[in-house]
Amino acid sequence: MAQPSGQIPVLILKEGTQRTTGRDARKANIYAARVIAEALASSLGPRGMDKLLVDSFGNATITGDGATILKEMEVQHPAAKMLVEVAKAQDDEVGDGTTSVVVLAGQLLTAAEELIDQDIHPTIITEGFEKALVEATKKIDEMAVKVDPLDRNILEKISQTALSSKVVAEYKEFLSKIVVEAALQVAEKRDGGYKLSLDDIKVEKKKGESITETTLVKGIVLDKEVVHPAMPKRVENAKIALLDAPLEIEKPEWTAKINVTTPEQLKMFLDQEAEILRRKVEKIKESGANVVFCQKGIDDVAQYYLARAGILAVRRVKKSDMEKLARATGAKILTRVEDISPEALGTARLVEERKVADEKMVFVEGCPNPKSVTILVRGGFERAVDEAERSIKDALYAVADVLKHPYIVPGGGAIEAEIAKELRKYATEVSGKEQLAVEAFANALESIPRTLAENAGLDPIDVIADLTAAHQDPSKWGYGVDVNNGGVADMISQGIFEPASVKDHAIKVATEAASMILRIDDIISASKLESKKEEKKGKEEGEEKSEFD
Repeated sequence: MAQPSGQIPVLILKEGTQRTTGRDARKANIYAARVIAEALASSLGPRGMDKLLVDSFGNATITGDGATILKEMEVQHPAAKMLVEVAKAQDDEVGDGTTSVVVLAGQLLTAAEELIDQDIHPTIITEGFEKALVEATKKIDEMAVKVDPLDRNILEKISQTALSSKVVAEYKEFLSKIVVEAALQVAEKRDGGYKLSLDDIKVEKKKGESITETTLVKGIVLDKEVVHPAMPKRVENAKIALLDAPLEIEKPEWTAKINVTTPEQLKMFLDQEAEILRRKVEKIKESGANVVFCQKGIDDVAQYYLARAGILAVRRVKKSDMEKLARATGAKILTRVEDISPEALGTARLVEERKVADEKMVFVEGCPNPKSVTILVRGGFERAVDEAERSIKDALYAVADVLKHPYIVPGGGAIEAEIAKELRKYATEVSGKEQLAVEAFANALESIPRTLAENAGLDPIDVIADLTAAHQDPSKWGYGVDVNNGGVADMISQGIFEPASVKDHAIKVATEAASMILRIDDIISASKLESKKEEKKGKEEGEEKSEFD
């Protein structure tokens, strides 16, 4: 850089810092985000492909779930990381539509880049996007159909649509029944609506058998075994005690020494320990409990006394599982054994230890009106079970969204095509260059049906032309891409629905991410940590050398 004569060069940033400004910075960010979006685009929809991701330890993950793909990719570029955060936000908030949101954000940036090349300022583009977003969300609200949140038929269709883009798509009807049954069992009416906490549905997976062996247990399944072989392995009409206290001799909090001079003293000491444990077990027995789940440890002596009393016991149960057991059985979690009483006990028709895929598990079944249930997922091999678990969780999220906000829209890109049509009409009312940004937004929305068509092996140009023609007729607003039979079809008559909240959130988050990336015109990257360490090491070596000199 030229330096005016007589002036001293001024160092503003640390040595090794890189700076990219203006159009180059913007292009670099847009390119990075587009690469991520293009990588995910082929996974969109029922005909989307899966990705094989191998981490630094050599562990492989096979999935078509957008959030999982991005989490496993270990993205480094800051702008690309923003799209990862967008997918995470979508996953955390509504649980579905993670691939759509990244593809849409990528297409918005692609459209914005074309406008920037026409010398339209990024601020004007982002303002146009904001106007288009307001109009798009308004149209979603207008077109969303209100449904009965407890209608099993609608909920099963929502669940099937969520499962249709997964590896387990061929079992979607079977799995959707399990998902809806589990959701309705634990859903609670609150403030005039329904709330479903997914923490109340435990998804336990075990490889072996096939996916059709997946079952809903109206109770809790624990990946634990009964602690003592002499204990009963099956207890009917169980009275259940939940203990957040160890059935062990508590060690003193301070250091203590005991001098034992005779064998009799030692025996008295051990007998006293055994007596303490016996009294604890006696207290449990007196309450009427015949099953004990303990969050902490159970001493060998306590195990013996419990077995002698005919009580089934399980130790070191996770805190989350203890909370689920409390909601399922109606038991109270006790922090002291002394507090146990018949009122604090829960009930279940059956508690049994069973062998599942060469491992023992404890089943707590037949709970009266359980507010926590378990879906036991089976599958031929570990990767299939992992993907089935992710798919079931996505379907549960979709059902939870409808229970919370009972409005649905047709899937298959129908809603995007309808909004794109309406935005093009709206663009004619917008003055100035912002009109171009609104049209670009409409084109970006059409990327969803276009990508669905591409992934199904259809000609995207023909499909978009047919879809646009169909949507000119107001009665055909529900037409979308028919990936099974080719061409376009009425998604409403096919029963392909999605929660309105998923679409609404996806468009909002994608627009915010695209706008944020477009507003960046300067990238200042600090020198890497490794180079700093090498520099420090070089200085230290130089200092040592000078000392020896």
